[in-house]
Amino acid sequence: MQFRSSSPFAMPPVVKNLIMINVVMLVATWALKSTGLDLTEKLGLYYPGSSNFRPYQLVTHIFMHASFGHLFFNMFALYMFGKVLEMVWGPKRFLIYFLVTGLGAATLHLFVNYLELSHVARTVEAFSNTPSPELLATFVKTNLGSQAAPWVQDFINQWSDSPGNPALTQKGIDIVQQIFQQKINIPTVGASGAVFGILLAFGVLFPNTELMLLFPPVPIKAKYFVMGYGLIEVYLGFTQSNSNVAHFAHLGGMLFGYMLIRYWNVSSKDFY
Repeated sequence: MQFRSSSPFAMPPVVKNLIMINVVMLVATWALKSTGLDLTEKLGLYYPGSSNFRPYQLVTHIFMHASFGHLFFNMFALYMFGKVLEMVWGPKRFLIYFLVTGLGAATLHLFVNYLELSHVARTVEAFSNTPSPELLATFVKTNLGSQAAPWVQDFINQWSDSPGNPALTQKGIDIVQQIFQQKINIPTVGASGAVFGILLAFGVLFPNTELMLLFPPVPIKAKYFVMGYGLIEVYLGFTQSNSNVAHFAHLGGMLFGYMLIRYWNVSSKDFY
């Protein structure tokens, strides 16, 4: 398999336009925030149980980013690996792949969210039936971890000194329900799922191409790089569910990308 470019810095049209759209959306998010319009709230992907959820967010969240650093690393990977894939596949097939992996990432992310939030909802119901300071402490540690505000621990200590106080008991129930609503109303943004799908495709199409790592600065074949990244995401997905990174969205992008490549391999005689 071969690809050619007239310049090492040349960008094929789909990659160029995707980068431009993502940059424009981040700048627009910054510019409009001062007017009171939060584009992340409108275009980020919410859990379907949230009042903020809209079906179009399944697509729009791919073009939203939380910060310049978030945008830069996603767009850098899109430029480095996506341009190679577009040169090999052509614009139409590459755009299809990008969107399918982005939607696939959202699908797996929402499914995992459903499993997690269904469990949390049952825990909230059980707590409301038998509230106690000890159960609140466990709930806060499980669902917020180190992100819990200091006043929450202060309240738990206060409630522990007077566990039979009905006002404190009701406040404990309210805090648990607020945490549940907070978890439901966290938007997901970014092209990371599609980018991980692009990394997967590069590893499949060019498995023996050597990539130079930054830390440590050693070469590694693309297939091992992709497999290692995938394993890391699996580990982080199960051990850091309270982090601000959607690890299962990354895995969803890789999974759907692999399935689409397999489908193309079977259905097209011209596919590489």
